[in-house]
Parts: sequence; C-alpha cells; structure tokens
Amino acid sequence: MTLEEMVEIAYPQQPHCPTILLLDTSGSMNISGKIDDLNSGIKTFKEEIEKDDLARKRIDLAVVAFGQSVQVVSGFKSIEEFEPEVLVADGLTPMGSAIKKAVEMLEARKDEYKKEGIDYYRPWIFMITDGEPTDMKEGDELWSETLNAVHNGEKEGKFLFFTVGVDEADMETLKMIAPPNRPPIKLKENHFNEMFIWLSRSQAKVSASKVGEQVVLEDPFDMLSGWGEIPTI
Repeated sequence: MTLEEMVEIAYPQQPHCPTILLLDTSGSMNISGKIDDLNSGIKTFKEEIEKDDLARKRIDLAVVAFGQSVQVVSGFKSIEEFEPEVLVADGLTPMGSAIKKAVEMLEARKDEYKKEGIDYYRPWIFMITDGEPTDMKEGDELWSETLNAVHNGEKEGKFLFFTVGVDEADMETLKMIAPPNRPPIKLKENHFNEMFIWLSRSQAKVSASKVGEQVVLEDPFDMLSGWGEIPTI
C-alpha cells in the first residue's frame, strides 16, 4: 500500500457513523441568502457535534456539493478535523451525478472500516436542494441508475437517505427520488440552523446507541421546535 492509499481514521477503537452532507450549490441558492444560511448551518452542526463526547469521536463527515459541477468539498474526516469551507452558489443542479458520487464514497469508506477492523453504524446521506435535477429526467438512464441506487441502498440497509427541499424545490420530483419509506421534508423558511441542530441531535442519539440498535429520532415537525413541514402538493 502506498502512502497515498493509506487512510488514517481517528478514534479507530470507536464505532463510526459515516455521514455525507449532499448540498445543492446551484446559482439559485444565492436568492434570499440561502447559501449564507447553509454555510452558517454547517458551522452550527460542527459546533453542536463537538459538544457531545461520543458523537465527536464517532461521526465521520464528508461534504459533496453540486452546482457548477459535482465537487467533493471535504472527504471523510472526524468532526474535530473537519473545517467548513465557504460554499459558493453557481451553476446548475447535477443532482443525479452527485447522488451516485455519494453512494460510491460511502461504499469506499465502509471498505476502509472493514480493512481496519472498525465497526460502523448505518451511514447517512443528507441531501439539501432548492431545485430539481438538471442532469437527468424521469425515464432516462441516469434517472433509473440514481433511483435504483437510492431505493435499493435503503432497502438493503446500506445507508439512510434524507431529502430536504428548500424554497422552490420540486417536491414531486424529490418524492420520486427519495426512498418510499422516507419522503422529502420541506424546510420552513430560514430554518437552516434548526435543521442542522436536529441533525446533530439525531447523530448524537445514533452515536450513543449500539451498532444495529433501532434509534427513534426527534420529530422534525414538532410544533415547538420543528424545522420542517409536510408539503401540500
């Protein structure tokens, strides 16, 4: 194995939960300051996870952005090692290619855990978008590949796939992409920070559990602190 191929994983004695933030950075994210709210939310997520002793050791985070292109902004790192980059909104919405990239990254990461003898929780892909895919349409090859990857991955227990629609997101299209058992959530206006706090608390719950144990997450629709709503379409 070459030096380039060697992967150092922080806290190898701990089970890990690989998590990918799959983020839309298309040009429309500039409208109403959404990209600024997204950047702020990512910082909040890091800060909240770092407060939890188990979560900061067990959550491995990667960030993939899709706008001008599909970009791995940050490969998998511990929360302590992760330093949020300022995301810039530009370009279209190559969502299909981004989803496929995220799935490939998770499979590679799980292989790394297995090589190192590290136990792991079911991985998370958390996608946030304010639009619809521009690199695929219903019925074409990439569409079929993407839906199969998401739906089969969930069904076979390879990962958990969460979909959040922001602003003018095409919720009907997102509903087709999302796993049948986990429909997309519509983000309430300017509730990015609340969403990332929910995500951090959910991941902390997972980190405090045993690998394979069922975990009940907080309800994102809670009347007092909820950040999401059920789409009306």
